Amino acid sequence: MAAHALRNDNVFQIEPEYRSLEEKYARFDKFLKGLWSDVYPEYTSTLHDQITASVWQRVKETYPIPAGAKVLDVGCGQGVALKHFAADNLDAIGIAIGEDVNICRQQGFNAVEMDLSFLEFADESFDLVWCRHVLEHSVFPLFSLAETYRVLKPGGVLYMEVPAPDTASRHQTNPNHYSVLGKSMWQQLLKRAGYSKVTIADVTFNVPAGPDAYWSFIVKKDD
Repeated sequence: MAAHALRNDNVFQIEPEYRSLEEKYARFDKFLKGLWSDVYPEYTSTLHDQITASVWQRVKETYPIPAGAKVLDVGCGQGVALKHFAADNLDAIGIAIGEDVNICRQQGFNAVEMDLSFLEFADESFDLVWCRHVLEHSVFPLFSLAETYRVLKPGGVLYMEVPAPDTASRHQTNPNHYSVLGKSMWQQLLKRAGYSKVTIADVTFNVPAGPDAYWSFIVKKDD
């Protein structure tokens, strides 16, 4: 039963049913919407273009994606991956927050504004869910991963890529990064979300400040 502590004459008293479930979730929703002010446009760059092309090729070699497959690009930015999906004749939709949605639409891509953790799609809708540099923006990554599992069809593929902590780029200090976690923790979260078939690779490179790294996961949902 819900309870709340109120102080009366220096004694805390517990009042049951202090808030309804709806009121609690309204407070949580307000907190999440407040974080939207931390969101920034995902401008394209040569580095991310090159990495995206490379890892997309690796995904296709690991689990071939047939033409016409339904793809969800979570945190699609300004279309860096959507252009590859279009070139391979995939049926893709991207989600983002802010001006990136309109920039994708101007390029002819299907894109809508949506929170990465509350996917407004039916269960088992997609053959591929693409989450490149997205989950570090989640305040509850286990729930976000569970949502990817929910919307993937049996046998579907998740591509997930996240920045490593404590590199020269200090990704954990980005105000819009809430979950820059260790690799073993990401593996545990994938397992807890329901995934069992995981292929992991490190993407390493140098930036002006020194060495940097991203962790790449190709994940298959059980049939």
